[in-house]
Amino acid sequence: MVIGKGYTDRFLTEAEVRELFEDGLSQIDTKGKKLLIIIPDSTRSGPIPLCFRLFCELLQGSVAQLDFMIALGTHLPMSDAKINEHLGITAQERASKYANIGIYNHDWQNDVITIGTIPAAEIGEISGGLMAEDVPVQINKRIYDYDHVVICGPVFPHEVMGFSGGNKYLFPGISGPKVIDFTHWLGAVMTLVEIIGREDTPVRRVIDRAASLIDVPRSCFAMVVRGHHDLAGLFYGSPEAAQFAAAELSARVHITYVDKPYHTVISVMPELYDDLWTAAKGVYKMEPVVADGGTVIIYAPHINEISYTHGKILDRIGYHVRDYFLEQIDRFADVPRGVMAHSTHAKGAGVYVNGVEKPRINVCLATGIPQERCKLVNMEYVDLATFNLEEWKGREDEGILVVPRAGEMLYRLKDEG
Repeated sequence: MVIGKGYTDRFLTEAEVRELFEDGLSQIDTKGKKLLIIIPDSTRSGPIPLCFRLFCELLQGSVAQLDFMIALGTHLPMSDAKINEHLGITAQERASKYANIGIYNHDWQNDVITIGTIPAAEIGEISGGLMAEDVPVQINKRIYDYDHVVICGPVFPHEVMGFSGGNKYLFPGISGPKVIDFTHWLGAVMTLVEIIGREDTPVRRVIDRAASLIDVPRSCFAMVVRGHHDLAGLFYGSPEAAQFAAAELSARVHITYVDKPYHTVISVMPELYDDLWTAAKGVYKMEPVVADGGTVIIYAPHINEISYTHGKILDRIGYHVRDYFLEQIDRFADVPRGVMAHSTHAKGAGVYVNGVEKPRINVCLATGIPQERCKLVNMEYVDLATFNLEEWKGREDEGILVVPRAGEMLYRLKDEG
């Protein structure tokens, strides 16, 4: 059963959100129990301060323990100051009012254990024969300290899963590198355009299968967010059911259909994306409406790093189309497949024939990343000193599109919807 509300023409009020939280949590036997709430990090939009406050108000008096874990995947740990800002609390409040609440960064390198394996034969069936290998399922061991795990996070069109949310907050949210690398590479091999904005995908089936190996009871509040924190929808149920309901609404509010492709797209990235690893969503969400030979410009003056976690590897391998890696897979055997997947997604579609790489689109970086490093990683450089964003606006009739706050809305051609 799913409890929830969703709209395309208005946002939920705080009173409605509170009522849905009350109704959802009433489905759980919380009295005297230990609960872990899994929430996204600051690279995801959502009313996290409101959610944190409601969980605390509604649960602190009855549960034996209430803790939060930040689903970082392989992102950098958040500092205490950033966590407090993310949750909408002060350091003093955290030390007093919320002193008994544990707040943990997921540690994908040190805190994971293997809880089972999805066998190669099953992977072959799920992937339609694209891959057939045993996939070890790793998860943060802390979840076994609790009686119930509640996932709370947004649902958007997603380049790897089809739509984010639900069990994605477990895999890769609080999982280990093996399942992260496998699922991301599977999505890359299938290609972004085939995956993004589709609810039922092989990657989604893999992570739901991995989640079935967890024997701790789980439930989920799946949010559909507009802007930074407004809620168009909120759904409670099992991670699978709540995510599905939210994805149905997300498909109606997070996908913009256009009549024809653009030759130039400028993705203006908000500051919640602090490196190219996360800001590459400005390519992912726009590639379907970029004409062959067209250009995507990532406009993010605040970004000066390729990836805080994987930058050294990307400096070595660069950004390339999928077939560049597939045709030379032995050469990259030591490279985490999740990093290769990011590389191909950010570069876009293309071919690699007779040793020559031919990307379908051009990806340019108008960021604080120096020209030398852009060249090193096989990305084109745009000099911020000579780039005037205002000159590009209002020119849709010329085939130029400027997208404010890019990275969440998926653009798709009407005849390919």
